[in-house]
Amino acid sequence: MENCAEIKELRVSFGGAEALHGITADFPRRGITVLLGRSGSGKTTLLRSLNRLNECFGGYEGSGSVKLLINGKMTEIYGDAAPEPSAVRRRAGMVFQSPNPLPLSLRKNITLPLELTLGLKKREAEERMERSLRRAGLWDEVKDRLDDAASAFSGGQQQRMCLARTLALEPDLLLLDEPTASLDRKSADAIETLLEELRETIPIIMVSHSLPQALRLAARFFVMSEGKIVKALTRGEIPDGGEEGEKFLESLL
Repeated sequence: MENCAEIKELRVSFGGAEALHGITADFPRRGITVLLGRSGSGKTTLLRSLNRLNECFGGYEGSGSVKLLINGKMTEIYGDAAPEPSAVRRRAGMVFQSPNPLPLSLRKNITLPLELTLGLKKREAEERMERSLRRAGLWDEVKDRLDDAASAFSGGQQQRMCLARTLALEPDLLLLDEPTASLDRKSADAIETLLEELRETIPIIMVSHSLPQALRLAARFFVMSEGKIVKALTRGEIPDGGEEGEKFLESLL
């Protein structure tokens, strides 16, 4: 199976304290891969390694190889010949645990990054905005409120807006760090439904603390502990049935 990301002997430390210990892993191009593990196991650090976001934190040091499938080619994202971090982050778009709208209108939240980073003209940026909002299942809810402040929308709508903003850049890979953790059940269900649709067209790697959610969405699982991947599983290796599957995964954490 073709991969969307390949990691070899990845080590990451902050202030001399190693957070990831020589991780090697391949991430399939199709479907959703979920990173599981207790708090502090290294899940978010591993996720941030895939778009060079760790470099934004003080005391960062890293070694090893990380390759992403960018524009149909496996590309090393670290080292002297690597793309600029900003370019990597456009191709590996990330959505965080809590919505992070810009202090602007919903319209500007999506069109401004397109104009500034891709140099799109207003008309093309607006067209991409509508496509991405439709893809995020949000267009019908917000089409008459595009010039309202993004902060005026519900938490679930803001999170789908953040997804739409990322999708508008047409990334090759979507990184999600507990995207429903701060949402109510109804909003979380809407995000999960969206992810079920997106996984057919874009590879997704996500962190989740919810075992039921992981079982609903993922085709592959990496269980992490103390900065290492201790178990890699496909959906077919996990017992069928909600409670039985959850107990099995819980036993690995």
